[in-house]
Amino acid sequence: MLGLAGSPCRRLTPLSFVLALFTALLLGAGPAAAKPGPDGFSELAERLLPAVVNVSTTQTLKGDRQRPEMPEFPPGSPFGDLFRDFLDKNKPKGQRPDAQPQQQRKATSLGSGFIIDASGLVVTNNHVIQDADEITVILHDDTSLKAEVVGKDTKTDIALLRIKSDKPLPFVSFGDSDKMKIGDWVLAIGNPFGLGGTVTAGIVSARARDIQQGPYDDFIQTDASINRGNSGGPMFNMSGEVVGINTAIFSPSGGSIGIGFAIPSALAHSVVEQLKDYGKPRRGWLGVKIQGVTDEIAESLGLDKARGALVASVTDKGPAEAAGIQPGDIVLTFDGKDVTDMKRLPRIVAETPIDKAVKVTVWRKRKETPVNVKVGELQEDDKTADASATQKPSPPGGATATVQALGLSLSGVTPELKQKFSLADDVDGVVVVDVAGDTPAAEKGVRPGDIIAEVAQQEVKTPDQVTARIAEARKAGRKSILLLIDRAGDLRFIALRIDQG
Repeated sequence: MLGLAGSPCRRLTPLSFVLALFTALLLGAGPAAAKPGPDGFSELAERLLPAVVNVSTTQTLKGDRQRPEMPEFPPGSPFGDLFRDFLDKNKPKGQRPDAQPQQQRKATSLGSGFIIDASGLVVTNNHVIQDADEITVILHDDTSLKAEVVGKDTKTDIALLRIKSDKPLPFVSFGDSDKMKIGDWVLAIGNPFGLGGTVTAGIVSARARDIQQGPYDDFIQTDASINRGNSGGPMFNMSGEVVGINTAIFSPSGGSIGIGFAIPSALAHSVVEQLKDYGKPRRGWLGVKIQGVTDEIAESLGLDKARGALVASVTDKGPAEAAGIQPGDIVLTFDGKDVTDMKRLPRIVAETPIDKAVKVTVWRKRKETPVNVKVGELQEDDKTADASATQKPSPPGGATATVQALGLSLSGVTPELKQKFSLADDVDGVVVVDVAGDTPAAEKGVRPGDIIAEVAQQEVKTPDQVTARIAEARKAGRKSILLLIDRAGDLRFIALRIDQG
């Protein structure tokens, strides 16, 4: 008997059964039918395999030869002296008793790569060739060619090599990874465990993965089998275009468990072009320190939902300062692109051409404000998280107060508190003296010695001013309030719930 799950069984007459079956067939033939998977990958693999290479590196390591460890003998045992005499007698002539002979050895590692033009440019991962003394690229026909490094980028883990051949080389082209959707088929080709020319297939399992590998993490996750040695190899879409560079796996055992990560081509392609033209990456620079926007921060600033990147501080003499961007602004769009979350802004800025004038939309004083920014160039030694260091007069201190709504004991800045908490001479704001347990402030990590520089985006210098800002927020019906916390020069916004009691 046929029935519906979760309901009593319903008996079907022969006529109703036929009608039901006919209806189901009609629905199955409609536009909602699932797209069939590929019949196979043989033709695609045959076309792409010649452009995928193995990358072999050799590195000379210097190390000390291990001296045999001295066994433990009972106190007074004659065997201890005998063993020590044996080690000393077998040392090379002229060597001090405690010296260890230097030993050199060659370390070899294997990875993957792919050719992107007929002249011999090869893309791989930076970690595949890092610190290598010699790099050899092995073609699909087993031809071995010495390679030189054109350029490399540690932040995105991409390297560009050049090989020379007496004939044009097969190559592949980059596609658009932004068009890839979760569930789309992908093909990975590489050199797992040194086996070479290995093809695996899978789907895009997830997008925009942040695996804490760098500031521009935006990985494609796939279940296509990726193992050690696949690093630097290409991930293809069904048109044979490179949509990712296989880079990392998640595996407790070291082998594939169906969780692999690839650098998206939307990011990799621009880096490769910069390495080709300049030998190094050239990235746009805004000159701000940013943090994520939580629901509480959004509510305290009157933003409809948590989105954008909150500016915690602005670098002195940077592009953002010149454009008038201020701490407390939330960057909503940059050069016409939506900043959906904090992690997206660094990538958008990095991909923007240097010296380009762009339009930026920020959320300021509870409304959208347009700003024009001329993008600078990020230098390797630039610390975008630095705030400008300006001398400020010390505010009057002395008075203390307990802010029950936040669970904080506060004070003005005094010489005693400067010494107690090792505060800078030019510190400006209100000192957190104590934090009550089980309060919003304790939950957000506020601790004694923190400086409250702003409350509700207004400067404060006394505990009374903090109390006044909270009263204003309550009167306006707000559930949380935004604090700018200075902790040893590191500025950060924190939204705290207001106790309405």
